[in-house]
Amino acid sequence: MSFEISVNQENYEISAKVTVIGQDLLIVITGGDHPHIGDVTTLTRNDEPQTVRFPSHDGRFHKDDFVSNRIAKAIQANLPGSCTITAGIHVDGITKAQIAAAGSMADQLGNQLNDWLKTQSFGQNTPKYYDKNEAPK
Repeated sequence: MSFEISVNQENYEISAKVTVIGQDLLIVITGGDHPHIGDVTTLTRNDEPQTVRFPSHDGRFHKDDFVSNRIAKAIQANLPGSCTITAGIHVDGITKAQIAAAGSMADQLGNQLNDWLKTQSFGQNTPKYYDKNEAPK
């Protein structure tokens, strides 16, 4: 199962593509002129988001976690399992207005994703594990 949404503001777009893997979610956030993977954020309903930011240029690191962390916080309470979010948005010659719009766009995406999560049934089929005293035969 998958789900895609996008928002537009200040002459650029940010999109979110959700892929459901069992009860877990992979959310790919991209946008601007040069989509990429700038960070990876992981979380569950009960565990705080953890983010790895990748190197960018001139010794800097990507700042896409500004978007992924806002989305993570928005959807956390309704997560069915674990969630991995990648984010990469680059707008050539970005303006202050476009930077400011990123927060609002992330909030809109987070709200739309949250609304979608509330309507989904991720099933009750859970993996079966061996007990402590059991092993594969």
